[in-house]
Amino acid sequence: MKIINITEKEKKEFNKIVTHPLQSFEWGKFREKTGLKVIRKGFYEKNKLKSGFQLTVHKTPKTNLTIGYFPKGELPDKEILDELKRIGKEENCIFIQLEPNVDNIKNCPLRPRSEASKLKIVNLGLRPSAHPLFTKYTFQLDLTKSEDELLKNMHPKTRYNIRVAQKHNVKIIEDNSEEAFKEYLRLTKVTTSRQKFFAHNENYHKLMWETLRQTQDKPSEDKLTARLFLAKYNSKILAAWIVFIFHDTLYYPYGASSSENREVMASNLMMWEVIKFGKKMGLKKFDMWGSLGPNPDANDPWFGFHRFKQGYGPRLVEFVGSYDLVIKPFTYQFYKIADKLRWLILKIKK
Repeated sequence: MKIINITEKEKKEFNKIVTHPLQSFEWGKFREKTGLKVIRKGFYEKNKLKSGFQLTVHKTPKTNLTIGYFPKGELPDKEILDELKRIGKEENCIFIQLEPNVDNIKNCPLRPRSEASKLKIVNLGLRPSAHPLFTKYTFQLDLTKSEDELLKNMHPKTRYNIRVAQKHNVKIIEDNSEEAFKEYLRLTKVTTSRQKFFAHNENYHKLMWETLRQTQDKPSEDKLTARLFLAKYNSKILAAWIVFIFHDTLYYPYGASSSENREVMASNLMMWEVIKFGKKMGLKKFDMWGSLGPNPDANDPWFGFHRFKQGYGPRLVEFVGSYDLVIKPFTYQFYKIADKLRWLILKIKK
């Protein structure tokens, strides 16, 4: 087994074997622009790339310590974990957080269903994360179904809201211009202020768009690309969404909306038109980028968003969860305490 650093030369080959936008070469380039160190590794066997991963290294304030983040990669085996341990020591990591892009629960050794599987987690050196970063659940929609089937599987209220938007002559357009992106930024500020949730800053969104914006009509093979859609009503822009295309899947990571003219149901039509766009592009799946679990709390601040997505009849997918590969056990315990205090302060401020 030969382990190499993945460079631009291996970009296309690397993108073919990873399964999620957050593992794509392009996402790594974007994260480098935000100031993070990005490490990409490839495992070669008989001159063929067998597996690989990408992780980011994050500095901790006022120390020389770091934290590694390995989102949406494959299920780690001993070879990957050994390399992660080596990287963790080299980068002075307290721990490396892993959130595998794996939903095959029956065959997953990380799923703590029994004492045996818990023991396997311990043997791998992984511990459940105190603070998961990526949601454990998502909704996925099968885009190979016909439009009639998709409409039939929707909640009646969702179909009704789509018709309301159509009757109000709401228009959904793809617009990847700088002017459209400025509208997206404006609505993002409106949305985060209204809903009072934590969000990435403006520079983050600008660098993401600069790196991932699609410049061709057709999706680029083995490349992560982003597109922007606007919902217009009369002369107003009521919603702006950025969607990703990677391999055969459409993703909905970022959305913003106005508080004006909510009665015309612009976001409902936006979702439907984005679904139809995915079908037109020949994609097979639509991943809605997160949801609550199977029995959501109606008082949860994300419940409305969960219910909105659920209305389109997707499948609820549960991932294996978030785990820490601890590099510095003693420091790790202090970090967990400090992290709890940090989030408590942020909640109080919010």
